[in-house]
Amino acid sequence: MREVEHEITVAAPAKTVYRLIADVENWPQLFDPTVHVEYVERGETTERIQIWATANGTAKTWTSRRDLDPAGLRVDFRQEVSQAPVAAMGGAWVIEPLAENECRVRLLHDYSAATEADLEWIDQAVDRNSKVELAALKQNVEVPDDLLFSFDDTLEIDGSASDVYDFINEAQLWPDRLPHVARVDLEEDTVGLQTLGMDTRTKDGSTHTTKSIRVCLPHRKIVYKQIQPPALMTLHTGHWLFEERPGGVLATSRHTVRINEANIAAVLGADAGVDDARTFVRTALSANSLATLGHAKTHAERR
Repeated sequence: MREVEHEITVAAPAKTVYRLIADVENWPQLFDPTVHVEYVERGETTERIQIWATANGTAKTWTSRRDLDPAGLRVDFRQEVSQAPVAAMGGAWVIEPLAENECRVRLLHDYSAATEADLEWIDQAVDRNSKVELAALKQNVEVPDDLLFSFDDTLEIDGSASDVYDFINEAQLWPDRLPHVARVDLEEDTVGLQTLGMDTRTKDGSTHTTKSIRVCLPHRKIVYKQIQPPALMTLHTGHWLFEERPGGVLATSRHTVRINEANIAAVLGADAGVDDARTFVRTALSANSLATLGHAKTHAERR
């Protein structure tokens, strides 16, 4: 069993930092490795959650039990069934007040592996993810995030949720089905956990490349997070949601985006600002989402 610890000092009240760590639903926007989190069971101080995340560039999923201690500013976690090469994994988030607006965050891990080679892989993944997560926590708490925004595009479809879901799930067929998709490289080593590489055509005929991790939950939702976003974004995550309604299905595409302020001038020109970038990104993403939903509507209604 290996035991390691990482820590960082954050210029914020300890209770504020604790609330961010306790609220796992916002983790995909907070922590780069986290793709999606869902509650399996939830009580006042104990909960079970399923996490989909990357480790050393590989997509993984596991279920953890968490014990919340708001008074002690501590969250303990333990994986119930770990995914190879991890044999067992647990730890804790510990927040220690240093002053009214300053605290120390300690991230503890204990873990084991089947072989020495596996242990080295886990060492690297835990060290990398812990440093990234603590730095992101500090950044998000200390700097107001006015570059982050979300929006939805919705379409009513006179068909079944399963047919619409299948259209979005079968991304390997998109180059033949969607005019704005030039290339797709889809890998699915674990059922429902996909790595999607894609070249998307823009209005001027050029293409840009993105890479995403997708969590497919039949037939209700497909969640994704780009691990290789376009130049104007530092974060792009979202979901396709399929809600059965009388006589059909309501299909929604949600995007959550953080603008890459450093690249605005290079992409949009020296006179462009954050508002211009937000408008440009929303227009482009909505156009592609609605086009995809339109083709999914045609596919589902024909069936």
